[in-house]
Amino acid sequence: MSTITGHRDSSACAVPPPSRGPGALARVRVATGLREVALLASLWIAYSASRLVADDDLDTARQRAASILHLEHLLHLDVEARLNHALTPITQVAVPMSYWYASLHYLVTPAVLVWLFSRHRADYSRARTALVIGSAIGLACYLLIPTAPPRLMPGGDYLDALARTAQLGWWSGHASAPAGLGHLTNELAAMPSLHVGWTVWVAWAVWRHTTTTGRAVAVTYALGTTLVVVATGNHWALDAVAGAVVVAAGVLLSGRLEHRHGLALETSC
Repeated sequence: MSTITGHRDSSACAVPPPSRGPGALARVRVATGLREVALLASLWIAYSASRLVADDDLDTARQRAASILHLEHLLHLDVEARLNHALTPITQVAVPMSYWYASLHYLVTPAVLVWLFSRHRADYSRARTALVIGSAIGLACYLLIPTAPPRLMPGGDYLDALARTAQLGWWSGHASAPAGLGHLTNELAAMPSLHVGWTVWVAWAVWRHTTTTGRAVAVTYALGTTLVVVATGNHWALDAVAGAVVVAAGVLLSGRLEHRHGLALETSC
């Protein structure tokens, strides 16, 4: 107890950990790391397995997409066709965009998680929880409101950048799925864009622990991904906005959970 303010001193609640040798500490770190890997792997498996249970009614998904496009038109956000037709026909642009779309979110997001776990452990738990919550909300949307991406709309108004460049990469005509694994991809998972959501999470996580240069790179990564997902015909502009929103919700909720956990520990003293 603080004798000056009368408030509880949370540091007084801390119980000194038992003395451990280097070997024991290494085993604890490995066990903690494996637990985190298992948790995140489970999230990824759930994300991938959504294809097996998601509604594959393309007509209904296209109707939802048409409603999104109508709303974008009212808001003057309907930039998909212009960006898609301006960039996708240029092979020198379409190929890098396809590699970006098919790979970076698989590489950068885990890399930032590892960086936080190894260099900023105090903030890792909240950051991981924020990512899990935002991704879970996105997954629920995929299951409840399947929405077609621009490339699956009728009329040929949108070009499929990844399908057009598939011979130059490992992906197929089924979004970013490797050739032969298209059946494992939920192609009606346009709303929200977790490609964008995860980059917003990366920008938030990096912003808190880096200098101006690191922050600029993180924000550029988020903006570049937003351009890529729209220009390749894989998402609507409002999908990108929704992706940012669900991750922002994850960040806010993780903060509240962390605060409640801190209050619970303080009260228990």
